[in-house]
Amino acid sequence: MKKLFALTAALGLALGGLAGFYGGWADEAIMRIAELVLALPWLYLLLAVRSILPLHVDATRAFLLIVAVIGIVGWARPARLIRGLVLSAKGREHVLAARAFGATDIYLLRRHVLPQTAGVVLTQLAVLIPQYILAEVTLSFFGLGVGEPVASWGTMLAALQRYDVLTSYWWMFLPGIALPPVFLLYYALANALNQQMARLSL
Repeated sequence: MKKLFALTAALGLALGGLAGFYGGWADEAIMRIAELVLALPWLYLLLAVRSILPLHVDATRAFLLIVAVIGIVGWARPARLIRGLVLSAKGREHVLAARAFGATDIYLLRRHVLPQTAGVVLTQLAVLIPQYILAEVTLSFFGLGVGEPVASWGTMLAALQRYDVLTSYWWMFLPGIALPPVFLLYYALANALNQQMARLSL
């Protein structure tokens, strides 16, 4: 999950920061692509992207493939949020003063603008990880993710596609039953982070 979020956060920061800071045609192009990605059903888009890639790969390549697919599909929402923050931050007085003293765009982004998005990035971490877990479970359940013998939430649930398992081995449902509590914990963490950031901004 760390690699998944790192890729998504990197894409979101880079594209959202570029769109918000420079505006113009870059903003229009990036945001239109982001809107297209967000408009499409997320699960169908994920399956479509994965289905055009090689199906039979070893476990290590399959894991890296999942990281790449989910990271590429999941960048749009963080990028839109970061763009809004960058649009606000680049017009603040200390940023304008630094620009007046000759600060370069890279310096402004690195020292004054992007650090102000840290709260959103942390909150997105807590919100998006359950979505990434569900994505991995879905891909592995349908045989498009990490395969056996590598341990995976999706491969543990894949046996439930068989009728005899559904009717005779109730304990095979336990990995699926464990998913909602894990998701609720991450959403509680996201709520706590939001409240903490709100207090810090006062």
